[in-house]
Amino acid sequence: MKKLLALTLGILLMEQPHANAQDMIQKNNITLKSDLMTPEALWAMGRIGGAQASPDGSQVVYQVSYYSVKANKSHTMLFAQSAKPGKNIIAPTQLTTDAKNETDAAWIENGKKIAFLRDGQIWKMNPDGTNRVQLTNSKIDIEGFKFSPNGQRVILIKSLPYHGSIQQNPSDLPKASGRLVTDLNYRHWDHYVETIAHPFVADVKGDNISDGVDILNGEPYECPLAPFGGIEQLDWSKDSKLVAYTCRKKTGVDYAISTDADIYLYNIETRQSWNICKPKDYKAPHVDPTKSMRDQTVNHQSGDMNVGYDVNPKFSPDGQYIAWQSMAHDGYESDRNRLCVYNLKTGQKQYVTERFDSNVDDYCWHPNSKTLYFIGVWHGVEMVYQTNLSGHVKQLTDGWHDYGSVQMLGNTNQLLVSRHSYLAPDDLYVLTPSKKEKASNVIAITAENKHILDQLAPASVKQRWVKTTDGKEELVWIVLPPHFDANKKYPALLFCEGGPQSPVSQFWSYRWNMSIMAAHGYVVVAPNRRGLPGFGSEWNEAVSRDWTGQCMDDYLSAIDDAANNLPYVDKNRLGAVGASFGGFSVYYLAGHHDKRFKCFISHDGAFNLESMYTDTEEAWFSNWEYDDAYWNKDQTQAAKKTYANSPHRFVDKWDTPILCIHGEKDYRINANQGFGAFNAARMRGIPAQLLIFPDENHWVLKPQNGVLWQRTFFNWLDRWLKK
Repeated sequence: MKKLLALTLGILLMEQPHANAQDMIQKNNITLKSDLMTPEALWAMGRIGGAQASPDGSQVVYQVSYYSVKANKSHTMLFAQSAKPGKNIIAPTQLTTDAKNETDAAWIENGKKIAFLRDGQIWKMNPDGTNRVQLTNSKIDIEGFKFSPNGQRVILIKSLPYHGSIQQNPSDLPKASGRLVTDLNYRHWDHYVETIAHPFVADVKGDNISDGVDILNGEPYECPLAPFGGIEQLDWSKDSKLVAYTCRKKTGVDYAISTDADIYLYNIETRQSWNICKPKDYKAPHVDPTKSMRDQTVNHQSGDMNVGYDVNPKFSPDGQYIAWQSMAHDGYESDRNRLCVYNLKTGQKQYVTERFDSNVDDYCWHPNSKTLYFIGVWHGVEMVYQTNLSGHVKQLTDGWHDYGSVQMLGNTNQLLVSRHSYLAPDDLYVLTPSKKEKASNVIAITAENKHILDQLAPASVKQRWVKTTDGKEELVWIVLPPHFDANKKYPALLFCEGGPQSPVSQFWSYRWNMSIMAAHGYVVVAPNRRGLPGFGSEWNEAVSRDWTGQCMDDYLSAIDDAANNLPYVDKNRLGAVGASFGGFSVYYLAGHHDKRFKCFISHDGAFNLESMYTDTEEAWFSNWEYDDAYWNKDQTQAAKKTYANSPHRFVDKWDTPILCIHGEKDYRINANQGFGAFNAARMRGIPAQLLIFPDENHWVLKPQNGVLWQRTFFNWLDRWLKK
C-alpha cells in the first residue's frame, strides 16, 4: 500500500476523504434482468468482513468489500451499525467516504473512537466517521494492529526483508530478476518468501504512535504465520504487561515439513519471551524429512508437548487463563482443532472441547472467565456451542446454515456472530445464548445483499442420508434449481470437496457457489464423503493415506443414489466438478467412473502425485497424506498404493470431455499438474479445454477472472449436459 501524507490542518482532514468520492466502488444497486443468479449478480454483492462490537455492546463497526468487474478491482469500506435490533434492521452509517480502502476497524478509548487501517497507517475517527486523525507514520506498511487494554501501547504487524531461503542479490545488480535459492521455504502459497511478518510493540502518546520494538528482533521467524494468519494470532494480557503470540520457530527444511507452532508470552518490560507449550529444556526429536511424522518419535513422546499447530491465543477476562486452538500432531495440517485452556499460575493445560469430536473453528471467552463459546461443524452445519472449564459442551444454535465467526457483544451476555448458507452470503447477527439446547435467539442486524437476493428466485436445499459401500450412512446435500419442477428431468453435478478434510457444510462461495449452479438448471449432489469433519475423528481421518479408497466409493454412492432414486435426476446427464483435492478426485474419477459421467471439471487438482510430492511448498502435507517420498525403497503399503493409484497412471482409461483450470501462482498445487492433465487428454484425443490464470493462486480473486471462470465453467457444462 502507498503511504498517505499526514494532513495537519483540520479543515483538510475533513475535506480530503471526499476528494475522489466519485471514483468509489461501493454498494451496487443492480437491477437484474431475470430472477436467476448470474456471475454479474454474484460479483455485485457486498462481502462483509471483520466486525467488532463496541465495549458497551451498543454498536458494531464492520467492513464490506465491493467489487467492480469493469474496473477489475475492489474497494473495502467501513460501516457502523446499531447492535440493538428492532422490528426492522436499521440502516448502517457509512464511515468511508472516498476511494481509499479502510479496514481492520477496532474500538479504542473506551468506545469513544474507532481505529482503522488506511494506506498502511493507523488512523482514528469518531464513531460517526468525523474527526479523522492519522496516528502512525511508519516507513513500513502496517498490516494489522491491536491496542492494549489500557490504551498505552499497540501491537503493529509489519513485514521485514528476509533472505533465509533466497539469497540477496548483489547491490550492483539492482535490476536482476534472478533468485538464488539456498533452502526450502523459498515460496509459500502464492509468493516468494523475501519478507516475513514481525510484531512490534509501540507506545501510544496522544495522537502519535511510535515505530515500536520488534518482539522477534533478530529472529528469522514469522508472526503471524503465513499464509493466512492475522492479528488474531496475538493477544494482550488484561494488565497490558504481556503479549501472547503464535510462532513456528523453524526455518528451511524444518519449516517445510513441520506444523509445530507454539504460543509464546512476551514481557513488555524485560523484552523476554518464553514458550508456554513446551518445557523450558525441550529438544525436538530427530525427524526423517522424507517420511510421515505419524509414526516418528516426535508424535510419540511422554507428556503433552503440544507438537501440533497451536494458534490464536486469548487471555481470559480475569487474567487467570489463556486459551488457544491446538492440534495434537506434528505434520498433520488437518488434525482436529481442540480448545486448550492454560492456567497461567500453575501451568496446567486442559482441553475443554473433548466431548465435541470435531474442530473448533473460532472461539471467545465469556466475561465470567468460566464459559467459552465456539463454533464448529457437525453433520454438515457450523453451529455455535458453549463449554466450561470442566468440558461440558452444549449446542446453542440450530438450522441449515453456517456460523462463520463468534465474539462477545462488548461487555454484555450476548454474542456477535456472522452467518451464511448455500442460499445467502454473510450477515451479522446478535445471539442471545439460551439455557435450553439449540434454542438461542438469533436476530439479524445487517442485510447487506437483501436488495439483490430479493430479486432472485432461490434454490432449495434437501438432506439425504445415503448407504455407503461399507454399510455406513453418508450425509448428502441436494441443491435444487429455482422454479424446480419434480416432474422434469435435470442434469446433475457431483460436487467433489477439497481439503481433503474440509467440510461440505452450508458454505457460501463466490466461485463454488451452490445457488448459481442450481440457477443454471443443475441439481447439485454434495456428499460429506469419508475424510470430512463433522462426523467424528474416525470418519475424518479415513482419507489420509487412502485418497483413492473409500472416499471415492462414497462419491459414487452419492451420485448413484441420486441417479437411481431421485426421479428428477437424469442419469444420462451427469457431471463431476471439484477443486484442490476435489480436482484430484475428478482426475481420478475420469479413469474409474465406468461411463457414469458425461463431462468433468477439475480446478487446481493434483494429477501426478510423484510430481506433487516435491512440487508443493508445504512438504508436511505430502508426507502425512502419502506416508513416504516416492524414491524411498522401504515405502509403506499405503505409500505404494498412493503412488500406484495416481490419476496420471489411468489416462489410458480416460474417455470423457474434461475442462482443466489452474492458477500459475498456485504454489500449493503447481500449475504443471493442470498442464499435464490437459496435455494428456488432448494427446488421447479427448475433448478438453485448459483455463489458465497467470495471475491467480489456489483461488480466483480478480473480478474479471472470476466472471471468466463462471462463464467458462457453465459453457463447458452446458455443452455436454444440456444436449
